[in-house]
Amino acid sequence: MSTLYLFASAAEPVFDIARVVEDAQADGWDVCLGLTPTAARWLAGSLDGLAALTGHPVRWDYKLPGEPDAWPEAGAILFAPATFNTVNQWALGITDKFVLGVVAEGIGKGIPMVTMPCLNAAYAQHPQFEQSLGVLRGAGVSVLYGEDGFAPHRPGEGNPARFPWRLALDVVREAGRS
Repeated sequence: MSTLYLFASAAEPVFDIARVVEDAQADGWDVCLGLTPTAARWLAGSLDGLAALTGHPVRWDYKLPGEPDAWPEAGAILFAPATFNTVNQWALGITDKFVLGVVAEGIGKGIPMVTMPCLNAAYAQHPQFEQSLGVLRGAGVSVLYGEDGFAPHRPGEGNPARFPWRLALDVVREAGRS
């Protein structure tokens, strides 16, 4: 069984993460869950249950120097939902958050990576966003956005139940087989 690092930032679809973990496990993945600090705060009451579900500690912060790694090596990484801020920081190489450090380094390690942004149409109009998507695609990250993934919604009109989790899991499964 290969290990999937499932990373999520603070967008409403993160509240479905337990179901996504179960779906990934049903697909044959050993899942390690990493969150941005805000997503960890949103899920604070569920973190122990999520750790029990995955069999691994849920991580949102860097380990201390000299501490052993608590997770097995990644076979693939799925970062979803990835917010406007997360996508831009990743593309710019800003690694102040644990999950961003892992994916930035993952590019250099050649780990198969898939991301699905989650943002509203107003954020999507910012010129940096398209540049960031291009940088990630150019670095080999599979970006599921627009016609091939998540389509931005009008501000205040998002529906987390429509976030295409199954598509993301299917694409990362294929990427992990390559």
